[in-house]
Amino acid sequence: MLDFSSFVRLPAAPAAGTVSRWGSAWDWALLPLVLALLVGLAWVGPQMARPYHLGETLPLSLDPTMLPYYLLRTTLRMALAMVASLLFSAVFAVLASQYRWAERVLVPLLDVLQSIPVLGFLSITVTGFIALFPGRLLGVECAAIFAIFTSQAWNMAFSLYQSLRTVPAELQEAARIFHLSGWQRFWRLELPFAMPALLWNMMMSMSGGWFFVVASEAISVSNQNIRLPGVGSYIALAIEARDLHAIGWAISAMLVGILIYDQLLFRPLVAWADKFRFDEGGVDLAPGSWLLTWLRRARLLNAVADLVSVRLGRSLMWFRRSHDGTSILARARSPNPLWERGWDSVLAAAVLLSVWRLLTFVHAEVGWNEVVHVFVLGCYTLLRVVVLIALAALVWVPAGIWIGMNPRWAGRLQAVAQFLAAFPANLTFPVVVVLLVHWKLDPDLWLSPLMVFGTQWYILFNVIAGASTVPGELRFAAENLGLKGWLRWRRYLLPAVFPSFITGALTASGGSWNASIVAEYVTWGSTTLEAQGLGSYIARMTAIGDFPRIALGIGVMCVFVMGMNHLVWRRLYRLAEDRLHA
Repeated sequence: MLDFSSFVRLPAAPAAGTVSRWGSAWDWALLPLVLALLVGLAWVGPQMARPYHLGETLPLSLDPTMLPYYLLRTTLRMALAMVASLLFSAVFAVLASQYRWAERVLVPLLDVLQSIPVLGFLSITVTGFIALFPGRLLGVECAAIFAIFTSQAWNMAFSLYQSLRTVPAELQEAARIFHLSGWQRFWRLELPFAMPALLWNMMMSMSGGWFFVVASEAISVSNQNIRLPGVGSYIALAIEARDLHAIGWAISAMLVGILIYDQLLFRPLVAWADKFRFDEGGVDLAPGSWLLTWLRRARLLNAVADLVSVRLGRSLMWFRRSHDGTSILARARSPNPLWERGWDSVLAAAVLLSVWRLLTFVHAEVGWNEVVHVFVLGCYTLLRVVVLIALAALVWVPAGIWIGMNPRWAGRLQAVAQFLAAFPANLTFPVVVVLLVHWKLDPDLWLSPLMVFGTQWYILFNVIAGASTVPGELRFAAENLGLKGWLRWRRYLLPAVFPSFITGALTASGGSWNASIVAEYVTWGSTTLEAQGLGSYIARMTAIGDFPRIALGIGVMCVFVMGMNHLVWRRLYRLAEDRLHA
């Protein structure tokens, strides 16, 4: 069992440097880093909340010297969105995994939210955020942060939900023996167990934010374009100007931002979370981090961590159970069937009302011939998604297993994988357009790989997370039994990473539907290439401002995504829970 000290207390490390009442040398070494962070926040914060009137053009330049400032604003937006995504994921995963009535609503709702494109969220929410902060740029900034949140949260929520549903039976039994309350069980069992996979999905979600940063920072409202200062707006301006040098500078800035996040956030977290591995045998090479070593040797920081640990540890007693296992209150209670039937009736009524409103809208606004046409386009995109996810799985499942089981290579390739996952498809448009026009290639076929360009990494990151948490005793058992070849894959490796693969494939599938809007409708300057599909339909209707058909396209996309999740991925989830974690 674990407590809050496992989360906030930095494990002791060999002392180094001179120690005085003013702190150790390591405290002073960390001072410039802390000061740089505070100066950056003090510089950018007031700019994000300055007065602003709709229609005002914000200054934006392709001058490379402005990129550090743009990078700072973009990384701050992504950090705030990441904090919101963590809170959302924790609430969603706990409710959906512990309460069946909540699962029936939240899981389908998350399927719908996952299938709505970033542009769809922006068109709905930006007006509300601007009205919430009238006369301030903060409203537009909140809309951009919310758009980045929608590209990060769903993957993390699915990952944490899957981890909480697959906690080993022996650990759940231990929690029952100790009579842990729901609050205590979350902090002492469920979150530590889910931590390794959650961190890898946080990396993927951060990269997903970079992938959609262009759409998040270039906002259209009331027939006006608002471009917030940031790397995404810089990329959009460079694409419009067909400035390859500016695109090269933008790629360099992205690489710097990803390296900063990797070295200052994710690498220390991965090294710190290694102690939460469900593995009695340990690992041959534990991940390391120079920053984590500094933090462990900083005397003042450890004193603060001790103080926070004590304060947070007391909260575990606020929600403890008031009875022990011998009390009648400890007996499991079966749910009241009347409540379940009533709740099912409410859900059925809500679904029927939604279907009726949808049918009324379709009949009045677009007509049934248009609906049939859009469903056919959806079948084209569905075929692309299925084929590309299958090909990505064939490549990245073996690669992810190898990386996850070799910690030395996992540390080396971590930043590289983050950069490739974060690389926006928009930056490949110059090469794609030139090649397709020069060689007269069919856009219906050759634009398809762009759909999985950024989403294939969901599979890789989740498989790495699953492989890195395989217990050491299971590895030794496979070696002792002499498992080799296909038998080794079928009986040991694939079952070990199967739950993580399903999470990655589910989010990659939903992300590919989202990415189809960008991949099937490619623009570079005055040249536009279009592939037949649901994504290009939504992009084209967005360009001409046909709201009824935009809503129809998004609605059909939701139907396809929810159908695929229910008929394929949910059944595989149940298979992972019933057979692999019994």
